[in-house]
Amino acid sequence: MNKDWILLLPVLFPVLSGIVLALPNIFPGKKGRWGFVAAVCALELVFMLAAAGGSHEFTLVRFSDRLAFVLRPDKLSLLFGGLTAFMWLASAVYSGKYFGHGGEGGKIYQTFFLVSVGVIAALCLSGNLVTMYMFYEMMTLSMIPLVIEERTKEAVHAGFEFLFYSIAGAFLGLAGFFIFYGCGISLEFVAGGHITVQAAGENKELLLVACFLGILGFGSKAGMFPLHGWLPVAHPVAPAPASALLSGNVTKMGVLFIIRIVYYVAGADFLRGTWVQYAFLALTMITVLMGSVIASREQLLKRRLAYSTVSQVSYVLFGAALLHPAGMLGALMHVVFHSAVKNTLFLSAGAVIHQTGCKRADELSGIGKRMPVTMWLYTLVSLTLIGIPPTSAFLSKWYLAQGALAADIPVARYLGPAILLVSAVFTAAYLLPLSVTGFLPGKEADGREVVYRREKESIWMVLPMAVLTAAAVGFGIFPNGLMRFLNTICGAIL
Repeated sequence: MNKDWILLLPVLFPVLSGIVLALPNIFPGKKGRWGFVAAVCALELVFMLAAAGGSHEFTLVRFSDRLAFVLRPDKLSLLFGGLTAFMWLASAVYSGKYFGHGGEGGKIYQTFFLVSVGVIAALCLSGNLVTMYMFYEMMTLSMIPLVIEERTKEAVHAGFEFLFYSIAGAFLGLAGFFIFYGCGISLEFVAGGHITVQAAGENKELLLVACFLGILGFGSKAGMFPLHGWLPVAHPVAPAPASALLSGNVTKMGVLFIIRIVYYVAGADFLRGTWVQYAFLALTMITVLMGSVIASREQLLKRRLAYSTVSQVSYVLFGAALLHPAGMLGALMHVVFHSAVKNTLFLSAGAVIHQTGCKRADELSGIGKRMPVTMWLYTLVSLTLIGIPPTSAFLSKWYLAQGALAADIPVARYLGPAILLVSAVFTAAYLLPLSVTGFLPGKEADGREVVYRREKESIWMVLPMAVLTAAAVGFGIFPNGLMRFLNTICGAIL
């Protein structure tokens, strides 16, 4: 019996569940609806692991021999799809308490919360550029209701900006696809890519332009300079659970698209040593440094974390741009570690805002005494993101530096590790002061100790953060299983 239909489960199940949730008189209580959403996300994780973990192929529509909508997962699909499904589950558990009994987190938000994870599942399972592009655009549209949930003027403006940057970037990528197709290049994903210098012939420069358009265009979703502007605008106005997913996972879909273009359509051998590789590396290094510097000067907490994402996701792109096994291993490791860390940081920021109403870093003196569990989790993942051993991001940054030193690119060899080190210093500068003033707030002018009221920290908000923190720290201590899996991906494409 053909079991390829299993690929439809992680796509259709959450989408149909979201539609059912939107019907009148279905789970009228908000707690009941969030319980339903969490249950759907738990099953979605199972369906995604089952679908992406096997050898299946499902053709949705075939237009011609060269053009079809196809789902065909591989190990890269399993990595990105499984990670996304897990983070959606963590967000669903957290959101039930975060939204509480207020006006936020209603049926529209919950419906699109489920629809978006189904669409992203299809994006991760896609077998060619055409299919991936279709679901990429659907992902953008399905995330807008999450961004504008609060319906303020600022939220609506952020929604339009998110849409503008996403569509503008996708159009650049689409132009690249047209060039690939016109030059007879297959749009199917094959580990190692399709293009060789001999096969490119007189179309070599045109194909290089196509690759760069794809990198630049889909770099917008990953927050890469110069199309990074939506991130610091959208994150502060979106609800914290949505900000966490935007930062920790939606940005990774831009990364996934770039990896597919570079390693599964063009091929590392075709791009190595070309102006495309050098331009790609330059953009990533500019973004890493720029995001870190701006984050260190920002006082609005969620905007500070947004600029941190601008910087940290370009760590991943830097590793991908090196076209070296060690750099790529570091990049894929950082995909996992950054997702766990950044989801935790935004969820902890959301817990603080939910409990205290304070949104600025300079308003949170003593917060460690008021919300000690939340702030300890924040501090642990902050140390992880800085790269303090033995936490996980130390490993990913180590391999990124090793890849830069081993790559035959003088600028990357000398400037790359230096920028990674400087960025780590800035990361400490914008994350740790909140912990220091939170736990050691100082005394009053007359020398008296300040007494802080202990806030009630919900187990349903703390639990997802604790699990993600344990993963962020634990992968650094026990990395072998994950590294073996990621090495199989690197070995297939390099």
